[in-house]
Amino acid sequence: RSLMTLDTGGSVDFKPRLIEGAPSASKSMPPQSLLLDGQQRMTSMYQVTLRGQVVETVTPKKKKVKRWFYIDIRKALDPSVDREDAIVGLPEDRVLRSAFGREVISDLSTPDKEYASMMFPVSQVFDWDQWQDGFDEYWSTTDDKTTRSEFRTFKKEILDNFKSYRVPVIALDRATSKEAVCVVFEKVNTGGKPLDAFELVTAMYAASGHELRKDWYGDEHTKGRHRRFTEALRPADAESGIIANVANTDFLQAISLFHTRDRRRLAEQQGKQGKDLPAVTGNRHALLNLPLEAYKQYEHQVEAGFIKAAKFLHTLHIYRIFDLPYQSQIVPLAAILADIGDAWEHDANRAKLVQWYWNGVFGELYGSAVDTRIARDFTEVPAWLKGGPEPSTVSETIFRPDRLKSMRMRLSAAYKGVNALLMKEGARDIRSGQKFDHTVFFGESVDIHHIFPQDWCKKRNIPPQVYDSIINKTPLSFRTNRIIGGVAPSVYLQKLELGDASTPGVNSKNLNNYLISHFIDPDVLRRDAFEEFMEDRQQQLLALIEQATCKTAYKGDVQEEGEDVESDADTTEAGLTLR
Repeated sequence: RSLMTLDTGGSVDFKPRLIEGAPSASKSMPPQSLLLDGQQRMTSMYQVTLRGQVVETVTPKKKKVKRWFYIDIRKALDPSVDREDAIVGLPEDRVLRSAFGREVISDLSTPDKEYASMMFPVSQVFDWDQWQDGFDEYWSTTDDKTTRSEFRTFKKEILDNFKSYRVPVIALDRATSKEAVCVVFEKVNTGGKPLDAFELVTAMYAASGHELRKDWYGDEHTKGRHRRFTEALRPADAESGIIANVANTDFLQAISLFHTRDRRRLAEQQGKQGKDLPAVTGNRHALLNLPLEAYKQYEHQVEAGFIKAAKFLHTLHIYRIFDLPYQSQIVPLAAILADIGDAWEHDANRAKLVQWYWNGVFGELYGSAVDTRIARDFTEVPAWLKGGPEPSTVSETIFRPDRLKSMRMRLSAAYKGVNALLMKEGARDIRSGQKFDHTVFFGESVDIHHIFPQDWCKKRNIPPQVYDSIINKTPLSFRTNRIIGGVAPSVYLQKLELGDASTPGVNSKNLNNYLISHFIDPDVLRRDAFEEFMEDRQQQLLALIEQATCKTAYKGDVQEEGEDVESDADTTEAGLTLR
């Protein structure tokens, strides 16, 4: 693994942070370069090999301890022993005891005891001369030439490697832009902590004395935004709320939209036009150039926007991250809500926001390359609420009836959207008759299940790509789905009507109404008429989507380019296998 450094003295002022454990006097020395990649490795190497002091570390059980590290010379030279097993850690007093402290397992508290045990201190791998002198003097009183020879072999095969080892370094000069730093880091860093825009902005703000990381993660006294978002509108029996996955870069992106819009408005006031106007954007370039003043100006307003976004999603019966159609659409939603304030509570505005949201979902417009769309929606939607033209996310949406047949996996935003629409429109559990508000949703473990069960379909050789579509699925509680089992609809409907010792029967008329709330024709379902059911429910779900998007589905002859490849993760991975 290589290291990456950036020369100081460039156009951007980053606040340097000393390698942990470095002498305090180092603070007065301006750094010549900053370590971008390899901080953990270099900190560990410095503390263990060069610092000459006991190392503070953390055990696998997450306990803070202090350790001295040694190399067992004989184990290190034994080819049958894993080299890692030759490294030993001892407590601060250099005495290793049994679990209850009654028995001394290893005592290296003096140099002579180190020599006698053939245990070399890792803290002296770059300065072994003095230790070797003591070792030779200790063993010179005996005729054991083999032991001294062992150390010479150890020095040649092990210690010399520390001094001769070469680490590749990617050195970026001071003229390297912030964007280029991120790109290079992404190309070379295949593991470990990413160097994203948040990390660089954190370093830039630190130079002005602001702790961006503390804002996001908090400390022992204060909840950070990350935790506040995780807990926002979290149901009592859920681990997190709907906006728990909002990333720190998402938050900065939303603020960047406000800042770049301010810059554009200022340019317009100055008479600039066309290409001379700066773009409204939340891309990485905008994040990396977000001034601290702009961050402070909009941070609270934008945070409130994300909280409103959580409330908005709950009104659409989207409660779990698992059921969220697009994580990326939360950013423009939050930014728009932050911008319009209380205006989102007005019926006309809320109706338009709902229409915009569902068009983004069923137009499947927030799947990739979303930066431009996010910025466009941020400017177009508020203007639309004030009487302006329809935003492009609404005008560009095209939904085809056959898309319902190919929605089979949770990977599809539209698949999740249909599920949410069914609950929003008042779908009731066909056993209990309860609507799926958030209390019932979590308490009854509601999920999407087959209407014509898989087993029934398989026995009739109905292809999975047919019976697995969203047309044959609907939200049901866990208990209801267990009653359904793998039998024909006519059979499980009769079971529901008759009930059993633990579950009272459901009135036939009520059961029909429950089915209708799922956009299911009770008569068709009771006849086990699969093909008729699929055709009828497709039309009903299509009407539901048209109502949500306020747009008529495209029923022309022009086919959509490409073929359906929607599948689960395992199937997708299998398809990538070389043949």
